[in-house]
Amino acid sequence: MTAPDTGVRRRTAPAAAPRRGPGTALLLGCGAVAGPLYLGAGFAQAFTRDGFDVRRHPFSFLSLGEGGWVQVANFVVTGLLFLAMAVGVRRAIGGQRGGTWGPVLLGVFAVGMVGGGVFVADPAFGFPVGAPEGQPETLSWHGTLHGVAFFTAFPALIAACFVFARRFRGGWSWYCAATGVISLLPMAFMGSEWGTVLLYAVAVVSWSWVSAVALKLRAEI
Repeated sequence: MTAPDTGVRRRTAPAAAPRRGPGTALLLGCGAVAGPLYLGAGFAQAFTRDGFDVRRHPFSFLSLGEGGWVQVANFVVTGLLFLAMAVGVRRAIGGQRGGTWGPVLLGVFAVGMVGGGVFVADPAFGFPVGAPEGQPETLSWHGTLHGVAFFTAFPALIAACFVFARRFRGGWSWYCAATGVISLLPMAFMGSEWGTVLLYAVAVVSWSWVSAVALKLRAEI
C-alpha cells in the first residue's frame, strides 16, 4: 500500500549562499593591495639599506639590523591583509569550485607571511654589515622558525595557483597555471648564484597574481 497524498509537499532547504556585499568586497580589496604594498616597501628598502645586495640577500634579511622593524611590519601587515583576503574569498565563492581549498591555502600563505615577520632570519652573507660572509654555522630558534614559515607559505601559494586554475576558464585558467609553474622555479635553484635574483622575479609574478585574483573575484560579486 502507498501512503495517501495529503497534498503537503516537503520543501528542501536551499543551500546556504555565499555571503557577498560591501564587507566581502572590502576583504578582497585587502588582498588586492597586499602584494603591491609588500613589493613596494621591500624594494624601497632593498635599494636604500646599507650593505643590502639583491643578488645575495632575500627580502627576509631586511628584518635584521637597524631599521629592521620596517620589514617586520611589512611582513606582518601584508600577511594580515592576505588573511583578510582569504576570508573574503571564502565568503565570495564558498560552496563553489575552489571555494574550499582556495581560501584555506591562501590562509596558510598569509599565516606564513606573518610568521616570516615575527620570526626573523639569522644574519648571513654579510648582512647586516659585519655579519658572517657565508651561512651561519648554527641556526637560532627564530631563524629555524623563519625557514618553516617560508617553506609553509610559498608551497601553499603555489598550490593555490593550481586550485584557481581549475576554478577559472580560458585565459584566466592558463594564467593561474602558468604562475604556479613559474613559482616552482626557485626551488630548483636554491643556493645557486642566480637563485636569489630568480626568487625576486617570482615574488613579483606570484604576489601580483594574488592581487589580480582578488580583483577578479571582487568584480564578480
